[in-house]
Amino acid sequence: MGHPNPKSNSHSGKYNVDDEDDEYTKRIKRSGCFAQNENLLICYYDTKDWRKCRNLMKEFKLCMERNNPDAKK
Repeated sequence: MGHPNPKSNSHSGKYNVDDEDDEYTKRIKRSGCFAQNENLLICYYDTKDWRKCRNLMKEFKLCMERNNPDAKK
């Protein structure tokens, strides 16, 4: 099963492939944790239950803490 691309020019036309990333996406990309974030979002999209994604959430959190030691905890 494919996963939707929120930037695709689908149904509503609200998103466009040329849209820039928002600040949170830019920050995650700069952190080096983009893949972990994508895996977490895909898990939630597939399950609609954050509890089933706890391991992926922990991986993302650890990555962010490791790559952003000055971030508030």
